[in-house]
Amino acid sequence: MDRMTAMETFVAVVEAGSFSAAARRLDVGQPAVSKSIAQLEERVGARLLLRSTRGLNTTDAGQRFYEHAKVAIDEAEEAEHAARQSSESLSGRLRVSAAVTFARLHILPALKRFLDEHPQLEIDIVLDDRNIDLFEEGMDVALRMGALDDSAMTARRIARSPRFVVGTPAYFAEAGVPVTPADLSGHQAIVYSQRGGGESWSFSQSGKEVAVVVSGRVRVSAAEGIRTAVLSDMGIAIASQWMFEPELADGTVRAVLTDWQLPPIDLWAVFPSGRRVTSKARAFVAFVESVLSGAPQAETDIA
Repeated sequence: MDRMTAMETFVAVVEAGSFSAAARRLDVGQPAVSKSIAQLEERVGARLLLRSTRGLNTTDAGQRFYEHAKVAIDEAEEAEHAARQSSESLSGRLRVSAAVTFARLHILPALKRFLDEHPQLEIDIVLDDRNIDLFEEGMDVALRMGALDDSAMTARRIARSPRFVVGTPAYFAEAGVPVTPADLSGHQAIVYSQRGGGESWSFSQSGKEVAVVVSGRVRVSAAEGIRTAVLSDMGIAIASQWMFEPELADGTVRAVLTDWQLPPIDLWAVFPSGRRVTSKARAFVAFVESVLSGAPQAETDIA
C-alpha cells in the first residue's frame, strides 16, 4: 500500500463526508476507497472512521491522523511545487476561512480570475463570522478582521479600512442627523454582538477622545444582519467601508460624523500554527491584496 496515496484517500473521505463522494473526487471506484481505508486502519492498528445513519465520523485516533496527514500532504505538495519552481502550477485543494459579508462582497465576485489563473486548483471557502480553529478544520489560511486574540498565530496584516457611523437617508430624515457623538444617544443603534462590537463606540478628533454608549432594540451576531438592518432603515451602525462600499458609493447609505474618526479595522491573513505556509495560501493572499488594492480609501499594508 502506498502510504501517501492512503493518506490522500483518508483525507478525501473525511473532507467529502462519504466513501462515494471521496471516490468521485479522486476519480476512482468506491471499492478502491473502502479497501484503502481498511488497509490503512490495519497498518496503524486503530479504527479511524465510524459509520452511522448520519454519515461518517472520525474516531479520536482518526481525527489526530487526519490533522497530521493533512500537514504531510500539504508539505509534499509544497516540496513538489518548489522542485518545479513555478508559481503558475498550483494544484490540489485550498481551504479558506472568511467572514460571510466580506467574502460575498469582495472575494467571491473576483474569485473566477484566481481560478482561471490556476485551473488545477480547487477551493473550499468556509464562510463564518466566528474565528474557527484553523488546525482542527483543516484550513490553509483565514481572513480575519480586527485585533487578533492569539499572539502566537502566524499572521500578516494585508489591508486596512476606515470605519464610519452609517445609516440610510430615510432613517436620517425621520430621526435626524447626529452632529456630535453625544447625539447618538438619541438614535436607534444596530448593535453587533460579536467580538469587536458592543454598545461602546469610541471617537477621536484633534487628539480628543470620546466614548459613547449607544442603545437600540436590535442586536445581531453577524455582519450580514448589520447590513440588512441598516438597509431596512432600522437604525445606525458602525461599519467598515468594506461592508457598505457599494451603498456608500451610490448614496443608498450615508456616513455621518465624518469629522470624527473611528479606529480603522485591519484585515489579516492568518495561517495555522506549526504548519508551513503553502504556496497555494501565499498565492491566495496575494490575490486578496490585489483585489483590495483597487478599493477606494482602503489602504493596503503588506508589511
